[in-house]
Amino acid sequence: MSALTVEKVWKEYGDQIVLEDVSITVEPRAFVALVGASGSGKTTFLRLLLGQETPTRGKILLDGVPLPPEPGPDRGVVYQRYSVFPHLTVLGNVLLGMEMSGSRHAARLFGKRRAAAVAEAREMLAQVGLDHVEQKYPAQLSGGMQQRLALAQALVMKPRVLLLDEPFGALDPGIRAEIHALMRRLWHEHPMTVVMVTHDMAEAFTLATRVVAFERRRDRPEEKLRYGASITRDIPIWPPRRAGLPSLIRPGRDGPALAIPQSE
Repeated sequence: MSALTVEKVWKEYGDQIVLEDVSITVEPRAFVALVGASGSGKTTFLRLLLGQETPTRGKILLDGVPLPPEPGPDRGVVYQRYSVFPHLTVLGNVLLGMEMSGSRHAARLFGKRRAAAVAEAREMLAQVGLDHVEQKYPAQLSGGMQQRLALAQALVMKPRVLLLDEPFGALDPGIRAEIHALMRRLWHEHPMTVVMVTHDMAEAFTLATRVVAFERRRDRPEEKLRYGASITRDIPIWPPRRAGLPSLIRPGRDGPALAIPQSE
């Protein structure tokens, strides 16, 4: 399970109110796109879900349990700026999380445990189409390949919730379309809930199961300190998209292809 429950959350920095009375329930395996103008609190909300920030008021629950006060392996994150380590190879980047969680003091695995981790990392690289460049360094990869690597880094830790902060905004349109197709496939294949911040409305409606808009209802200069942003729209996508299930309308695009019986 990976249900998120946000109950009457406020976030304030001193006298500045950023988020005001935000409540939302995100069902397991949903793909939620957060949209809104710059400064409407989308990234702050994502940081609250990650655990980088704590609510001033209200609470956030994952499967009914309060979120820990710091980031953990149950929540993966991918940023617009590729969060990869330039001194490590592609394989080393994907291995690092498993080594650090499996051996916190040495940050390195040995013997059978390392062999199993290497096999798992290579399987993940194959899923994102990078198995042929595992010994290259990030500087030798294109932008699209680096973003695939960042996705592999996050997904190899098997997060229950994957958080995406404008992850495809810096990519060229053609590469972005390829990454969108990859993201759809990974969402269908991995048991996770996805929450993505984007300024691209077409991207939001292409990928998400619902689109949630953040907005400051009171945005005059003299009101910006006293009032924060809240959710003003929550739009379910039609026809519904469900992880692991084909779409009856566009089975090849919005979900796994429908199995067609072969005539004998």
